[in-house]
Order: sequence, then C-alpha cells, then structure tokens
Amino acid sequence: MSVPAWAWIAVIGGLLVVLAVDLWIVDRGEAREFSMRQAGYWVTFYVVLAAAFGVMLWTTYGGDKAGEFFAGYITEYSLSIDNLFVFFIIMGRFAVPRAYQHKVLLVGIVLALVMRGIFIALGAAALQRFSWLFYVFGAFLIYTAVNIVRDHLRGKEEEVNENILLRWVRGAFPTTEGYVGSKVTVKIDGKRMVTPMLIVMVAIGSTDLLFALDSIPAIFGLTKDPFIVFTANAFALMGLRQLYFLLGGLLQRLVYISYGLAFILGFIGVKLVMEALHASHVSWAPEIPIWVSLTVIGATMVITTVASLVKARIDTRKGEAAHSEQV
Repeated sequence: MSVPAWAWIAVIGGLLVVLAVDLWIVDRGEAREFSMRQAGYWVTFYVVLAAAFGVMLWTTYGGDKAGEFFAGYITEYSLSIDNLFVFFIIMGRFAVPRAYQHKVLLVGIVLALVMRGIFIALGAAALQRFSWLFYVFGAFLIYTAVNIVRDHLRGKEEEVNENILLRWVRGAFPTTEGYVGSKVTVKIDGKRMVTPMLIVMVAIGSTDLLFALDSIPAIFGLTKDPFIVFTANAFALMGLRQLYFLLGGLLQRLVYISYGLAFILGFIGVKLVMEALHASHVSWAPEIPIWVSLTVIGATMVITTVASLVKARIDTRKGEAAHSEQV
C-alpha cells in the first residue's frame, strides 16, 4: 500500500511521544520497583493501542492490510515473549537491582527499534531487487525453527554467551565493582569508569540485535509492506518492558512456548518458499492467504500457552503430593 510521508512521521512521532510519557511517569522521583498493577495498566494500554491502529488500517486500507498487521504483531509479540526468557537470565547474571531493571529494558527497546528500523529498510530494498532472497529467508526460518526445538530438547535455550561487542566493552573500559545508582559512567579519583549498568545495557541491546535476525525475516513472510513491518515491530516492542514485570515467574511455566514459536517460524518459512514458487509461476505452489496465517499463529500460541499452564499445574500437584508423602 502507498503510505504518505506524513503518516510515517505521525506514527514515529506518536510512538516517541508515548515512550517519552512512559519514561517520565516511571522515572520521576526516586528509583523504585515496577509494580504489577502499573505493569498491567501499561501492557493493556499498549495492546489496546495496537488494536486501535489495526482497526484504523482496516477502515483505511481494507481487511487484508489489517490482517497482515495483526498477524505480524502477534508473531513479533510472541517472539518478544520468548526473548524475555533471555532478559531474565541477563538480569540475574549481572545482578541488576530490580529498581533499575526497567531503565535497562527501556534502553534495550529503544536500541531494538533503531536497529530493526535499519534492518527493515535494508530488507525491503533488498527484496524488491532480489526476489530470490525469499528462498533464503524461508530456509533461514525453517533452520531457526529446527534449532529452537533442538536446543530446547538439549536444555540449551537458557544459555547466554557473551558476544564480541560485550567482550570488547568489558576489555576496553575500566569498570566499577558495583552499581552506582542508575549511572552508566562515574568519575573515581579523577578517572572515568563505566559501571555494570552500561555492561548490561550493551548485553540487552546486542541480544536484541540477534533477535532481529529472526523476527525481521519472519514478518516479511507475512507482509512485504515496510510500513506494516515497522509498525508491527514497534507496537510489539513498546510494552515489552512492562510485560517483563507483569509475567514475572510465569515465564518459567511456559515450557512449551519454544515449540509453538518454532512451529510458527517453520510455518512462515514454508509460506515464504511457497509464495516465492507461486510468484515464479510454479503451478502446484499455493498462495497462502493472510487469514490462514493469522489463524495458525493465533491458534498455535493459545494451544502452547494453555498446554504449558496445564503441565505446570500438574507438576505442582505432583510436587505437593511427593512432599506430603515424605512428611
């Protein structure tokens, strides 16, 4: 669809205003923990905002474009929930005080928005020139899906290895032993030093960059429109830090979420390959409509979430029964 420049400016400007208000409300006064009620309000607000944007697309550009947005938004939001597992590990590994965790997440999300914006622009331009990239994206998503299942079976999905950028920051800058409030740098005895706060922000930001390598090809498998790709990513990321505090320990109970995400990525990968073959006039290759994609993605997330919660309840009952027998 043809989106005028003013629409891009309005959407980006509106998102920046919302982020600024969010930051001002949370960070005013003394540092404090993000309450469950506060997180719940903000998550609800961002979900309603995304739904309203989708309805606006429906009334302006029709149901197909709105369907592409909702399919992309749900996919990106689902991938973001999976990313929260890694964020929990990073926060624990660097022992980030809970009162400052929301600031770390905010910086990571802003960096993710910038990096994904760059990836989206590059990806859209490349796909217009080189149609064969659809085969590459499709194969990459299928490969990623297989690796997710393989790592989950081996118990490797909770491992976080330091990347090159993080190791370089550690080695290049003198670091204080502990946190100094929420400061990222501090002057000690006339010498400028970085704090662990900067290190963990680099860890979150660079991890977001790796996540974008999966999410951008996935959403291009649902829509080729750069405006929808960007807005779906932006709305999915907006409430991510509040979702981090809202879900809390619930994330540990979503044991089947990785399988659901692997299935979604595999489905989108196959969809990309089929659409590329269809565009190449291969007669047997079907063109999968957006409503099918939306149904598959939504149903997969509901099924894996319910199955995870049921298993968690069964495991809890077994643990209580075993404890009572020992007593």
